[in-house]
Amino acid sequence: MTFRELPDLRDALADADFDRPPAFVANAHVTGLSVARALDAHGVPVVALDRSGDGAAPPSDAVDYAGRVTYPLDDEAGFREDVEALAAALDHEPVAFGCMDEWALAFAETEPEGVRLPFADSETLDAVLDKTSLYDRCEELGVPYPETHHLSRTDPEDAADALGFPLVLKPARKREFEEAVGTNVIEVADREEYRDVVEMARETGIEVMAQEKVPVARGEDQSLASYVPEDGDPLAVVGNARVRAPLGYGTSCVVETVENPELRERALSVIEDAGYHGISEAEFVFDRDRGEYVLLDVNTRPWKWISMPVQAGANLPMAAYSDATGVDYEADPLQDARWISLEDYLPLVAGGETGDVLASEDWQALVSGAFEDAGDLTTAVYRPSDPAPIAHRLDVEFDDRDYYCSC
Repeated sequence: MTFRELPDLRDALADADFDRPPAFVANAHVTGLSVARALDAHGVPVVALDRSGDGAAPPSDAVDYAGRVTYPLDDEAGFREDVEALAAALDHEPVAFGCMDEWALAFAETEPEGVRLPFADSETLDAVLDKTSLYDRCEELGVPYPETHHLSRTDPEDAADALGFPLVLKPARKREFEEAVGTNVIEVADREEYRDVVEMARETGIEVMAQEKVPVARGEDQSLASYVPEDGDPLAVVGNARVRAPLGYGTSCVVETVENPELRERALSVIEDAGYHGISEAEFVFDRDRGEYVLLDVNTRPWKWISMPVQAGANLPMAAYSDATGVDYEADPLQDARWISLEDYLPLVAGGETGDVLASEDWQALVSGAFEDAGDLTTAVYRPSDPAPIAHRLDVEFDDRDYYCSC
């Protein structure tokens, strides 16, 4: 697959003959690859958009075209102009899937002409993504969340006195914080370190909050993966992030389905009270001291392990596409599913940081490729039937190029 510059991509799309609206998937890394595969399984054409061709998605057989658009955090108006130019070249109005906060918000905030948005408007997204308003809503609904002090409302020194050390500093909106410091969570051990981060946030104009360091039961994190339509019943699966890398606040490595009706209802109460419709992930951790799950975050977009609910029978991207276009889609009966990111998991096991949670037959299925045809296991990137993405990831890794993206 050729990763094209914008003029070449526009010309290629003008010559394309799609029998249905394509999906614009942005960005084009692991999450974008998963969304592309989920849609391609139902014959949906996929156009992968990004600021770089180094992501995992462009080489995939599930992607029809791929190319560069202006990065929305650099130039939001330029992003809108680029997307509109691509949409105007098509015979069908494309459906947008933003796979990181800045891309999802850019689609919502700029509302590119000729593009269908299968999710709520930007005001609603902001109300859910911004942890200040999210936790206010949790307070009203009685949904547990970590003790949090918003430093725009509380003196930082008073917040530190109330929480004690160590504590966690988080942004109200995480992506701008990630761009500034390379992470969306900072654990600080003492007041000097705390003051340094607070001052950095003040200088950069980023709103932060001080939060208790939750005594998390490792391996018990759970999230509700859902698609909530404007009208009708939600399609939802609860997943347990059994292994993370690093083991504390790290990215998910192994996620499996679990039954947790109470968590499902709490998550949906927050999502529906906010008036949000679309794909989302509501993240909870188990607080050992409270003896219950507390809500950390809601991602109003696809996320890294979205292939797990697809494997379980809930193809959330296809459900969103169906509602946006009227194309028929009916979810399969839900079943058990497991998802693994080998790129993140193998170094943990090899380094002795965690025991292997996979059985010998799982490894045999992975090595042989049999997992693609039977069983409950699916993967983030590696699939023998679509080998180019994992080969590309190895090229990037061995060439010391760095594609920065948390998912």
